[in-house]
Amino acid sequence: MSISQNQTASGRPLRVAPAWVGAAGPGAVAEHHLPVREAVWIWSVRRYARVSLWALPIGAALYGWSTLGLSAPPGPLLLKLAAGWFCAIAMIGLAGLLAGSRTRRSAVAGLLIAMAGFIMLLPLAALPTGTGPDGIGLSAAQVHTASLVAAAVTGTGWLLLGWAVFRSKLVNPADGVLLMLAAVSIGAGSHAMRPLPTVGALLLLAAGMGLAWTGSRLIPPA
Repeated sequence: MSISQNQTASGRPLRVAPAWVGAAGPGAVAEHHLPVREAVWIWSVRRYARVSLWALPIGAALYGWSTLGLSAPPGPLLLKLAAGWFCAIAMIGLAGLLAGSRTRRSAVAGLLIAMAGFIMLLPLAALPTGTGPDGIGLSAAQVHTASLVAAAVTGTGWLLLGWAVFRSKLVNPADGVLLMLAAVSIGAGSHAMRPLPTVGALLLLAAGMGLAWTGSRLIPPA
């Protein structure tokens, strides 16, 4: 093992062995190998993806709290916004974790679709129930329909992510099944029957705990 002149952020020397990452052999082609600096970058991204999975159970807990209808601080609006923020971080990390699996296309599609649903839900979250915004010509019924469509788009993204987890063979397939079941309640939105959103939040919490625990066990020591 050789030690280069470069140092890590902690001040320790960067150990490099070998100079190129790949299946080295007598007839190996150099173009198929990754430089060490790129391998370290990929390792850092995957480490972030695994750690960020812990945002999913936090977001699921906040989402479940908001579905209970309790008039406690900080209020349902802030709870929903915080839950969406944590879930978005977890979805990015989950898609990054599955980037090297055979279901990467489904994971990326689920991430993009769910993000589109979040963008659609964000301007509608602050509107009181049964009201429409002034100045854009949308009635209360149209706002209700738009919120249902946005929730369905978000649920579709979660469904694709759950399918990607189920078929990836990197983590427990049961977590993918829980994600797909939770996607049904997420797609129904907050206008569904009262137990359904809470049950969906519990399913999302169980899936998030399983994914976060599995991801944390896969992190190598620093």
